[in-house]
Amino acid sequence: MNSSATRLIALAVFLTALVAAAPVIPALAAGGGGGGGGSDPYGSSYPSTTPPSTGTKATGTTHKGKKKTDRQSSLFDNPAFAQGYRAAYATIYDRHDYAGAIEQLKALGHDDLASVANLIGYSYRKLGDYKLSQVWYERALKADPNHVLTWQYYGLWQIEQGNRDQAQYHLSRIAAICGSACEEYRSLAAALEKPPGTGLVY
Repeated sequence: MNSSATRLIALAVFLTALVAAAPVIPALAAGGGGGGGGSDPYGSSYPSTTPPSTGTKATGTTHKGKKKTDRQSSLFDNPAFAQGYRAAYATIYDRHDYAGAIEQLKALGHDDLASVANLIGYSYRKLGDYKLSQVWYERALKADPNHVLTWQYYGLWQIEQGNRDQAQYHLSRIAAICGSACEEYRSLAAALEKPPGTGLVY
């Protein structure tokens, strides 16, 4: 058995134990569950019951079968990082303390990771700081151009800014990554179907 297979097995065992031990977190309406996103531990936010990852739901892939990066895997294998990330997630989606969550996420020391940068961007957007939010969304996409949750959240940002054509582009990027059946696609598509000027709750 090669080292990649061994690491994948170890990751699967760890995630199974983590999911079994994690408290159930309700899916939230903010953009397709858990504030808008996927349910994978390395790139998305952290909807429903598992920590997030970068791509299609519960597959452990970033897109179309591409495996998660070793760096992301190793960080989420680190119990301290995983616990800190879950705490920041709860601060955002359970307590709606966006400023506190930004501090927690930055304290993780890995805000160059797409999953972390995306949640910082989301928190700044919820605080009404669209310029800083945009900086962080773009930072997340620079770290992982296939980070589906960032495309979704940034698409919602575009709608809020009145940039519906850009939001449509974000929707097409999501479709290319995880298809039109994934939660991120459905959430952004639903937001685009609302008339301009409709208040979003994402």
